Amino acid sequence: MTSNPAEDLAAEPAEMAAASEVSGRNTVVLVGFTALTNLADGVMKIALPLVATSLTDSPALVSGVMLALSLPWLLTALHVGVLVDRYDRRKLVWVANGIQITVVGGLLALAASDALSLPVIYACGAVLGVAEVLAMTSAAALVPDVIAASGRERVNAWVAGAETVCQEFAGPFVGGLLVGVGASFAMGATFVGYTLTAVVLVFLVGRFRVAVDEDEATPPVHAQISEGLRFLWEQHLLRVLALAVAVLGSCWGAWYAVMPLYATGPMGLSAADYGLLVGALGVGGIVGALVVGWFNRLFGRRRVMILDVFLTSVLVAGPAVTTNVWVAGCVTFLGGMGGTLWTVNVRTVMQTYVPMEMMGRFGAVFRLFAFGAVPVGAGVAGVLAEQFSAPTALAVFAVASLIVFVPLVRVFTADVEADLVARLRQP
Repeated sequence: MTSNPAEDLAAEPAEMAAASEVSGRNTVVLVGFTALTNLADGVMKIALPLVATSLTDSPALVSGVMLALSLPWLLTALHVGVLVDRYDRRKLVWVANGIQITVVGGLLALAASDALSLPVIYACGAVLGVAEVLAMTSAAALVPDVIAASGRERVNAWVAGAETVCQEFAGPFVGGLLVGVGASFAMGATFVGYTLTAVVLVFLVGRFRVAVDEDEATPPVHAQISEGLRFLWEQHLLRVLALAVAVLGSCWGAWYAVMPLYATGPMGLSAADYGLLVGALGVGGIVGALVVGWFNRLFGRRRVMILDVFLTSVLVAGPAVTTNVWVAGCVTFLGGMGGTLWTVNVRTVMQTYVPMEMMGRFGAVFRLFAFGAVPVGAGVAGVLAEQFSAPTALAVFAVASLIVFVPLVRVFTADVEADLVARLRQP
């Protein structure tokens, strides 16, 4: 049967309109899911360290909470990446939600009975960290599944903005307030948040699993992990970005590990005030999400990403040189803005150059560098703060963050940026 050209032309606008409607719906669902899950994460990541400060005054032991939350990125990320490329990515997010709901429910019961202890907090933090690895890797792989290339920068900006607002602004602020009332209130709010995230994903439309030939043999897990690592190694730009994100991630880990005790000690802040200080990250992130498109057009992605390296150094250098709350708030705002500018652009680069069937494994490897560096930074900073002082620990990481300038400038050239822009303009 031959097709009718007139009918084909008439059908094309309808198909485009339907695709646009689905894309719009998926954008709303992804942003809503991101907001809810990061609000819950933000409350938990502030609540657990602050609860730990009521059980010990040791910087190393308090930093151990962040270590427990982030260490799973080093231990499980590669295997989770294989799962994400093998199975339905939305279902994997639901599995992660189930783990989070169960663990937080247990913490809630313990907090209500005043039975929380450091070993329990460490153990629950580690399990929540594994669930976060599964949820974040699966959710990140969903974006290229349901959003066309031309719309990904906009969606990434919205998603990054939601992450920043909820995990670094609303979450810490609410977490600080709730811990001030009682740990059980913070755990209860987190329990509700994780429950709602599972509901929101029901409304996502699309295909959430990589299509494979039924007769095709499934490679061994170690072979797929090796393939993901080899792909990263062979891509010069992506390899340098992974190095950069590891260094920057260690700085963020150091900041989050040292600041709870430092802010509520020498800086003289209450738990609620510390939540506001961390909330400055969120305010900066909101600004970053709003201006990232304009900054990219005005300065180019290359310069914008280089700017973030400097802003991360400023984030950890500020508290190292002064306990002035206003200075700390300003540099925290700048660090939050730079972090969002970096996140949006790195995700856009990844989604442009990484094949769909590799997205889970590559995303896991990349996040292994990003989030796996967080516990390293947290652990090293905790030891430095214990042996010397918190300002010394922060100063070390402020200097360390600057080492990524040269490789980033040399590899992310103007020609590479032009190629990226051309690819993003494709339908």
